[in-house]
Amino acid sequence: MTIIGNRPQFVKAAAVSRQLRRSAQELIVHTGQHYDDELSGVFFDELGVPAPDRELGAGSGTNTEQTARILAALEPMLRELRPDMALVYGDTNSTLAGTLAAAQAGIAVGHVEAGMRSFDRSMPEELNRVLCDHASDLLLCSTQTAMENLEAERAAGERHLVGDVMADVLLAFRGPARERSTALTDHGVDPGEFVLATAHRAGNVDDPQRLSRLVELLEAVPGAVVFPLHPRTRARLEEAGLLGRLQVADGMRLSAPLGYLDFIRLAGAARAVLTDSGGVQKEAYLLEVPCVTMRPNTEWVETVEAGWNVLVDLDSEAALAALERPRPPGPRPDLYGGGHAAERVCDLVAAYTERR
Repeated sequence: MTIIGNRPQFVKAAAVSRQLRRSAQELIVHTGQHYDDELSGVFFDELGVPAPDRELGAGSGTNTEQTARILAALEPMLRELRPDMALVYGDTNSTLAGTLAAAQAGIAVGHVEAGMRSFDRSMPEELNRVLCDHASDLLLCSTQTAMENLEAERAAGERHLVGDVMADVLLAFRGPARERSTALTDHGVDPGEFVLATAHRAGNVDDPQRLSRLVELLEAVPGAVVFPLHPRTRARLEEAGLLGRLQVADGMRLSAPLGYLDFIRLAGAARAVLTDSGGVQKEAYLLEVPCVTMRPNTEWVETVEAGWNVLVDLDSEAALAALERPRPPGPRPDLYGGGHAAERVCDLVAAYTERR
């Protein structure tokens, strides 16, 4: 049983599910954590993720409310189906609920993207990561750093370095994105002449003071900025009376959330990416585009160490300086598995379930 609920998980499942189904019977459960079609259905359509077999309709709410609804819906489903393994991805409420429900039912849990750490327990995602890793049986790690984190924490599960499955998808779809997407024309921008911005982290958009600083930072960026608005971010901006400032800011191009092909077309053509997303940091690196991260920490530390990512929190001066940095010299290290992570995940899932 594959349990997914948000955009990055749909992207990761696009890499794994097609291969998994060659040798196993897979049932996909969509929790409904992202229920807006702009954040959900479009990714199934564009990436060829098999249609979900069950939909839970969890909807929005606090982290606790959302996790509780998913747990309550998963419990009878797991009892009915008794899968050999529950496969979860990343660090969302869907990940935590899927892990807890399966572990409590005595069903093996495989965690894709295990071991990632920002070491900031104020982030809901960090708490989810730690709890999921220590309740999982098969820990499938994107990086050597993640492996070392799990070893340091003495996580009980079986650890394996597989690479990053999101990298598999991006490497496979960046060519089709260049051929099929009209996003540059749609937003009136030229390659290398704009910044692509994203912001959705609760720590940035739910705190009114930090949200105001975020707006000030975006207003300060010179030139064109393409800013697709996550529904959560748009709602918070409207509540705070700040949306109007961005709508009239020089060079600002606000849009609805983007499909995957349009997003990676814009990211690959941008002069830099400005984000608070973990997945976007990694996508920028794979596309060889400098990234400026509006957080004080990151779980993707390799991108910083390689010189392609700078952490600025919401410091406008630091962000502007980072955006003007020259591109890192020399070859870019291959950090994320070279496009074969999904194969390794499927091989390890098959081997683990055969042994049980």
